[in-house]
Amino acid sequence: MVTEKKLIQDCQKGIKSSQYLLVKRYSGMLLTVCRRYARDESMAKDVLQESLIRIFQNIGKYQERGSFEAWMRQIAVRRSLQWLEKSSFKYEIHAEEMPDKEVTIPEIYTQLGAEEIMVLINKLPSGFRTVFNLYVVEGFSHKEIGNLLDITENTSRSQLARARKVLQQKLKNPKKNSRHEVAIIRK
Repeated sequence: MVTEKKLIQDCQKGIKSSQYLLVKRYSGMLLTVCRRYARDESMAKDVLQESLIRIFQNIGKYQERGSFEAWMRQIAVRRSLQWLEKSSFKYEIHAEEMPDKEVTIPEIYTQLGAEEIMVLINKLPSGFRTVFNLYVVEGFSHKEIGNLLDITENTSRSQLARARKVLQQKLKNPKKNSRHEVAIIRK
């Protein structure tokens, strides 16, 4: 098995078999990242393709500081964000200061699998979903999200709070959701 370091070095030299191996090894993880932001599967695959192109264009600039996977994920996140329409973030009315609060995890969260949670997140409006993913999944701060999306920190906080509220509503009222949106939860 080829080590990650050797794979990177060979890709930097332009060796096609190593590039193929990199795609084979990491495309599943990168597609998962792209799906978090994309409106549909087709868009996720297009973003993945562009992310891989960008990775190969810039692999010569990769320095062995930090994780290679994290470096690639960063590229996939940025390419995903470039695909989204930023206007859905910029024109929010009354973006109020919404402090982050400790949230108690409802019991229903522990009863849902990762796929069911991802289905719910993917049903969020684009702006809510993007901020939610950047903050909760990727771990960006509201300041970083603001810089990435060209919005204020307050708008980022507001979008996150509203995303959480929509998700909580969907979790509290699973009968109002379609069968495909939320799995039936058995006690």
